[in-house]
Amino acid sequence: MFGRHHRARGAQGCGPAAEGYRGGRFDQHFGHHLGGHFGKHMGGEFKRPKYNVPLNIIDNETSFEVHVYAVGFLKENIKLAVTDDVLYISGTRTIEADGEPNFSRQEFPIKSFERMLNLNGQVDTAGISAKQESGVLIITLPKTVEAQKPSQEIKVD
Repeated sequence: MFGRHHRARGAQGCGPAAEGYRGGRFDQHFGHHLGGHFGKHMGGEFKRPKYNVPLNIIDNETSFEVHVYAVGFLKENIKLAVTDDVLYISGTRTIEADGEPNFSRQEFPIKSFERMLNLNGQVDTAGISAKQESGVLIITLPKTVEAQKPSQEIKVD
């Protein structure tokens, strides 16, 4: 469902799914690649891309559920849009220059994030909904009728 490489600023993958995980039903059917450059291993430690937030995608029978870890971003400052069968997710917030932390390690963004997910015709875009619970943005992407069809087992003679 989601495209292999994205060209927009900040559309980089992150987390274990992007670091070589290749399993599960979603991966087999749609190719679980959530961005072009997935971060770097430096000294054995994963470095998360600067403008990205981690996300999980759950494949349900009639929908996909995207959980975006957007802690600290108010729902009023999160934008969702679908253009040319691509879901754009972004968030911003203002932090005063003197209030910005001096990080010794930063694994999630504090000012803004951007994500892009290629829907590949598998989602009924008119029915997309979103809510925020405990800092997690939950986006429900209803599957098209074609995407809901169960796989068919073929007998080998």
